[in-house]
Amino acid sequence: MADFKTRFINRKAAEAIKTATLFIKNHFIESEKTDKNRNPFWVMVSKEISDQTKSWRFIILIALIILTCFGSLYTALTNFGSAIKPDDPDGSFFFLKLFTISDETMPPFFVFITFLGPLLGISLGFDAINSEQNNGTLSRIMAQPIHRDSLINAKFTASIMVISVLFFALCFLVMGFGLIMIGIPPTAEEFMRIICFILLSILYVAFWLNLSILFSVCFKQAATSALAGIASWLFISVFYNLILNIISKATMPSQYALPIQIIRHNQLMLDLSRFSPNELFSEATTTLLMPSIRSLGPLTMEQIHSAIPSPLPLSQSLLLVWPQLTGLIAITTICFALSYVLFMRREIRAK
Repeated sequence: MADFKTRFINRKAAEAIKTATLFIKNHFIESEKTDKNRNPFWVMVSKEISDQTKSWRFIILIALIILTCFGSLYTALTNFGSAIKPDDPDGSFFFLKLFTISDETMPPFFVFITFLGPLLGISLGFDAINSEQNNGTLSRIMAQPIHRDSLINAKFTASIMVISVLFFALCFLVMGFGLIMIGIPPTAEEFMRIICFILLSILYVAFWLNLSILFSVCFKQAATSALAGIASWLFISVFYNLILNIISKATMPSQYALPIQIIRHNQLMLDLSRFSPNELFSEATTTLLMPSIRSLGPLTMEQIHSAIPSPLPLSQSLLLVWPQLTGLIAITTICFALSYVLFMRREIRAK
């Protein structure tokens, strides 16, 4: 009886081992078939994501962004109580104040995105194309059975995926710490406003990414394209505002000018400032994160007197910033189209 039980157990164990071996063998065969039939575009995307996330420049920038994120979050939490006022139109939107509170010693969270977002986009795209050609890998990639535009599309897609994951992780991290510290969950409208802010931030960084990819296509050396991207960022962030101040002082109406002339002058300077993507992003994020903002232009005394001091719903805020969103989408699309056309016409044979 004991021998029969032993033979039965051994037979069942052998059958189980055989079944497991057959399953593992079939699994590896299917995996090999899947890898062989995998779209080359997504292979390049996964390779670009791996290269970007393992690079030291990306790690340094991530550390810098996380440090500033926690700094702005600490400032917001320490000043949260003093920021809640009875007559504040945004008093019912407690959670949005985590992104907008400042004590004048450290800017709020969305200001850090305005300042550090361009550096992130430039760092991910300034050597996207010219480094491949300088290393001699561009001609090897193009020798494979893939479409030529798949390379630049994969570069852009991989960078956008990395940026999207980063911003969603940072903003949800801020929301999580805020929920733990203040104990008040966000409302549905607050949550949707934060999601819109994240998408807007991704669009803003995508403009700088496409601009840096454009410089990478235009210039042969990665250092030159990096300097061009940083110079563009400095000009738009610093020198463009200085130029506008000079123009404003030169065209300032006299003290005896009519109110309509002063309003036209202010509107002109506002229109000129909106040629800057930083200004477009700042206006859009301020309107989304501060629902009490009802206008982005100069108002007359009659308009101010008849305005109702109450927060706007999300739909009205989106309608108010729709020109800024359209402008950011337009300049981002233009930069990508230029880099796409120039890359398709570029000579990529090894020299």
